Amino acid sequence: MTPRRLAPEAARVIAWARLAAGVGCLAVLSYAYGLRIAAGDGSPVDFFGYFTNQTSLLTSLVLVGTGAVVLAGRSAPRWLSTVRGIAVACLVVVALVYNVLVPGTGSAPPWVSALLHLVFPIAVALDWVLVADRPALAWRRLWLVLPYPIAWLAVVLVRGVTDGWVPYGFLLPERGLSSLVAHIVGLLGALLVAGALVWAASRLTVFVIATAREPVPECAAAPG
Repeated sequence: MTPRRLAPEAARVIAWARLAAGVGCLAVLSYAYGLRIAAGDGSPVDFFGYFTNQTSLLTSLVLVGTGAVVLAGRSAPRWLSTVRGIAVACLVVVALVYNVLVPGTGSAPPWVSALLHLVFPIAVALDWVLVADRPALAWRRLWLVLPYPIAWLAVVLVRGVTDGWVPYGFLLPERGLSSLVAHIVGLLGALLVAGALVWAASRLTVFVIATAREPVPECAAAPG
């Protein structure tokens, strides 16, 4: 497929769209957290102990940062693109687990769950696949998708043993060591697969964005 080169103006539109998506997701998270406060369970540690909420928060901040960098007239640094790739991989797993493996779990309003578990992950994944303003991620860095989920799992397991709180039933300590190990290995394996897909997609060039310092060729700018 021959990539279609987009003008710098299109880059600004996409940057604003990323900003809007990030801010919109932050607003949804704030609303959901407000509902928890109203219900008498306003612990931020518990609310953001859910992988969905925590990952959506981090991804929103990455989108806002990416959009702001482009609007400032600069290209996103490679490290930011790598972090964005990790966030995309994590959201793919969030969507898969919620919509396929354990559909409909959670206490949030249905529209909040739909936005966080379906709409937001799909939008972020499509943005990654279609808009080629990110470098091809090095395969030797694929392992970087694991440290954040492993840290999250470690905190969850410690909390499960100490104060008895876990965000998801399949991580309950009373289910036994073999069940915990199987679920943890399965989750990390799914993250590696999702990461590999994201890494591979970073090599796609469906729409290539021209920067402000790189003029669009006349043949690409002309209609038709």
